[in-house]
Amino acid sequence: MKKLIRWVLNRVPRPVLQRAAGIGVPLLGLFYAGRGVECPLCGARRRRFLPYGYVTTRPNALCPKCLSLERHRLLWLYLERETDLLTRPVRLLHIAPEVCLMRRLKTRYRGHEELYVTADLESPLARLHFDVQDIPLENDYADVILCNHLLEHVADDAQALRELYRVMKPGGWGILLSPVDPMRARTFEDDTITDPAERTRLFGQYDHRRIYGRDYPTRLRAAGFEVADIDYAGQLSPGERRRYALPENRIYVVYKN
Repeated sequence: MKKLIRWVLNRVPRPVLQRAAGIGVPLLGLFYAGRGVECPLCGARRRRFLPYGYVTTRPNALCPKCLSLERHRLLWLYLERETDLLTRPVRLLHIAPEVCLMRRLKTRYRGHEELYVTADLESPLARLHFDVQDIPLENDYADVILCNHLLEHVADDAQALRELYRVMKPGGWGILLSPVDPMRARTFEDDTITDPAERTRLFGQYDHRRIYGRDYPTRLRAAGFEVADIDYAGQLSPGERRRYALPENRIYVVYKN
């Protein structure tokens, strides 16, 4: 199963995956019937979640019902327990929308569909299509921005962050998550490396352009944001971390004054 999933992730184009995963993954989930873990997004109970990963396969990672990964489950718990986003509809710009989150947010925004705006460069699931380095929206557009696991893909992440800051309203907030290696003091990037296999070896994925280090919050602040670096998983009980199969990832919340 691990080898099959890793082969699919590395060989099948992302837009095709986004369309096909909703059928294929639930079928694989039939092999994991049980009640050892629970997904907080969709309520699915399984013996364990499916393995997932482009290079290093992580066990107990992918929910076969809603396709949530560890970071999505942690983020949803934060949104549900620590913010009023899910009870007080405001204009939300969701860039690179994850299927599992988008489904739940659309439900919460029922009756206020115009306030929930999804965007991506190429995903067929998004309402708008643009490059995050050149966002075709007016200044102070969104009350809240979600943009997760995208900045490591773009050529100029500093420009992308300036654009995100520009379209966020004063008083607004957002969550900007990226893979961060806590063992690195500084972000590593080298655009001279173009071979996909070498990029996979160095950056963890063939289409990644950098590995962020502990300076990630500093890079967010350079765009103008105030940043809260939150060890949210550490605030939860060991039982909840096991029950929801959560990662040790941190939550990076940004604010615009």
